[in-house]
Amino acid sequence: MADMSVTIRKVEFWPVDVPITDPFVVATGARTIAENVFLRITLSNSAQGYGEAAPFPEVGGETRESCLTAIRQLGKTVLGHSAEGYQEMGRLLSEQALTHPAARCGLETAVIDAYCRTLNIPVWQLWGRADVRARETDITIPIADLDKTVALARGWYVKGFRLFKMKVGKDVESDIRRLEAVHRALPGISFIGDGNQGFSRQDCLRFARGVKRFGGTMVLLEQPVVRDDLDSMAAIRQETGIPVAADESVRSLADAQEVVARGAADYINIKIMKTGVAEAMEIASFTKASGLKLMIGGMVETRIAMGCSFSLVLGLGGFEVLDLDTPLLLASDPVTGGYRYEGSRLQPWSGPGLDMTSEPSLNLTTIE
Repeated sequence: MADMSVTIRKVEFWPVDVPITDPFVVATGARTIAENVFLRITLSNSAQGYGEAAPFPEVGGETRESCLTAIRQLGKTVLGHSAEGYQEMGRLLSEQALTHPAARCGLETAVIDAYCRTLNIPVWQLWGRADVRARETDITIPIADLDKTVALARGWYVKGFRLFKMKVGKDVESDIRRLEAVHRALPGISFIGDGNQGFSRQDCLRFARGVKRFGGTMVLLEQPVVRDDLDSMAAIRQETGIPVAADESVRSLADAQEVVARGAADYINIKIMKTGVAEAMEIASFTKASGLKLMIGGMVETRIAMGCSFSLVLGLGGFEVLDLDTPLLLASDPVTGGYRYEGSRLQPWSGPGLDMTSEPSLNLTTIE
């Protein structure tokens, strides 16, 4: 029988604007402000949990306005439900708002956080505590001119970063020059080339050859071509010998199954904003069972959403590449508590839930 003390009594949410230090330019668009939504769930035992919706219109199609509308509707749906059934709730929300994964993710995260605070355990303990240790993240370098690219990379290098996720896919020759300049400036580094669907197959092959020519170490090619072109993904794996990560190609468990069936990737990039939390767990489990490797990333998120993703890393285990850096790209941190960064390392926390709080703005909506 469901525990009545953990039923959802109140849903609050409010918009949050966090400036991005340097324009976050990818092949498909640019952001200068993270226009996100924070949520707070209160259970009948008064425990509270926080969540975040971080829409990235250029990648996922959701906007903050569409998130606010979806949360307003879904918030009514979850009232009276038990937080203990967070996985079933994730599936229910999926059925009701399939095309609003960021909105669903925010609600799911807040419910899980509140539930774990009731149990007095960190979120990662709920998921098995398989791999609880400090972990290294890459750092993202947006598309910028040569001098700016090198200056950004140098700044992060001094702080201890050695894996640079380079946004590419707009101009092959320029991409190669940018990576070469960083490679020449900074010893002992490696690259992820993240095309965000911007390359054609031929352009990607040309890019890979160019990086090889100057001696750069490319550990991954992430989503080089449009999400539906799995044939090109498979061909790029074969022809370059560089592992390929599927990101935008995987927005559901069915997508992951298709990627595996077609031999289109070596890694699947889990992002809770693409799928919601419950489905992200299913995709991670399927990926491991199918012999592919796991990467984890995010949209332009604060430490609330990223803390939930880090919980998956610590709890489920098996994640080889962490791209959990976006809070470092923001001009301020609107969250207190939780995990912390020491240079390029994420340090686990031991408090209950995500162990974070954030003050609601005046622009607050309450559903109860």
